[in-house]
Amino acid sequence: MQQPNFFEKERDPQALAAEPLVLHALGDFQSRGLVLAGRELALDRLRGALRRAAEAFGVEELSDEEIAETLSTLGAQVRRIPSFVAKHPYRVTVHAELAAQALQAYQDPSPKSQVPSQKRSS
Repeated sequence: MQQPNFFEKERDPQALAAEPLVLHALGDFQSRGLVLAGRELALDRLRGALRRAAEAFGVEELSDEEIAETLSTLGAQVRRIPSFVAKHPYRVTVHAELAAQALQAYQDPSPKSQVPSQKRSS
């Protein structure tokens, strides 16, 4: 029997929908007065917001590949760059509609209701 330690979080693939988490993070980024729509950003610029969103939802942080795939699914333009250029080798451009949708998702008073709750086994 394997027991999680204090710092580990359970990761159930069915319990975490990445889209609400990333939308919340993009809304968080904008709520801090930073411009998101229509400009190319290094993924590293979004990592702080993504970390805060993961903490808010009580889940493990997403990997760079998961973030890039989710952003592409949501409609953002994601471009991979060589790994020797940046630690997180992606550039992201978010269009205005997605930015507005993300800000609305962030301002929703119950953001945790968008992500299914994790079930812990006893």
